Amino acid sequence: MWIGWIEFDLLLGDIRSLKEKRSVLRPLIAELSRRTEAAAAEVGEHDLHRRASIGVSIVASGSSHVRDVLDHAERLVADRPEITLLSVRRGLHSSED
Repeated sequence: MWIGWIEFDLLLGDIRSLKEKRSVLRPLIAELSRRTEAAAAEVGEHDLHRRASIGVSIVASGSSHVRDVLDHAERLVADRPEITLLSVRRGLHSSED
């Protein structure tokens, strides 16, 4: 069993309120969940208008599948023109670690 996660540090576009921030993040998180079949959520920077941290995690039987899903999630986020991807952190662990 393999457990993988990826965390995105994001700079959002011209956002002036937390309500506007949610209107950008909610569809992104839904798309990540739907298209990667992994768990996705806002995991940090909750009180800042223009910054966000989004996390995606997956559990699978093979490490290559986990890597493929995390790569796909990164491409989905990087391809969003309204978002600047500042940094990405990843982790991959075996249940035997």
